[in-house]
Amino acid sequence: MHKEITIFKETIAPGESKTINMQIAKLHTMTDLHIPIIVERSKIEGPTVLFSAGLHGDEINGTEIVRELIVRKINKPKCGTIICIPVINIFGFVNQTREFPDGRDLNRVFPGSKTGSLASQFAYYIIKEIIPYVDFAIDFHAGGARRFNAPQIRIVPNNEELKTLSDVFGAPFTLYSNNISGSFRSSCDKMNVKMLLFEGGKSVDINNDVTKEGIEGTKRFLSHLKMLSSKHQTSEPNNTIYIEKSDWIRANFSGIFHGLKAIGSFVEKGAVLAIISDPFGEVSHKLKAPHTGYLINVNDAPIVYKGDAVFHISSKLEN
Repeated sequence: MHKEITIFKETIAPGESKTINMQIAKLHTMTDLHIPIIVERSKIEGPTVLFSAGLHGDEINGTEIVRELIVRKINKPKCGTIICIPVINIFGFVNQTREFPDGRDLNRVFPGSKTGSLASQFAYYIIKEIIPYVDFAIDFHAGGARRFNAPQIRIVPNNEELKTLSDVFGAPFTLYSNNISGSFRSSCDKMNVKMLLFEGGKSVDINNDVTKEGIEGTKRFLSHLKMLSSKHQTSEPNNTIYIEKSDWIRANFSGIFHGLKAIGSFVEKGAVLAIISDPFGEVSHKLKAPHTGYLINVNDAPIVYKGDAVFHISSKLEN
């Protein structure tokens, strides 16, 4: 355990609580724009955990989960330190957009640069100021482009420690996925931070079931690390389904989309997943499952074009 943690020249000693306002740039109107970093420290030694959300500014469900952790005081650790950043991409959050004002995806520019683009500078300071103190992390995301993700954890394959943490978190699904170059998860992995990436819900939306899965999984995660306060109760985890491989199913025609299968459902090969029709009542087309599997992402947009990704289906489960 670090005796003192110093973030942006603010020092937090064991037993202290402090909110640090990160400011890298102002709005173009010269209005100050702060990113609150909420730090809660116990006097008892223990690990440091980061809960972050809002790398993509329109993925609000993750922000809601971290907000609830703070409101319910789940972020007050029995031992160690908990750092919460409910919104990292505050610019995108203000504008309800995924990207930074410079058009860049923050989750593709890590570890960033002190003199690079605006997004790159944000990535640089997060890696420089916060991550060196962190032992474990959960980064909360949601589906983009009107596609709804079933609550799921994503981890790299062949990492038993992360698999144990995923078992403890107990989301309905766990996907094995390799780190992507430039991602926050990849940079954290290189700095030996054990990170779970949570996906659930869709952009510009808050879903209560997804929020509950995120909160309950986080409590189990903290309990496993012996950091959860005794006043908080944990629930039984899901028997998470491990998915080794998955495929995107794309729209075979353009038109109005009528989804027929619920998120998380298991479908057989040939099952009709959706009907795509023209707006004039003359033509309709069936979209069928190419193989059996679980639907872990479902399109929620009423209009689709041929080739749009509309379902994400598992193709190989872990034995």
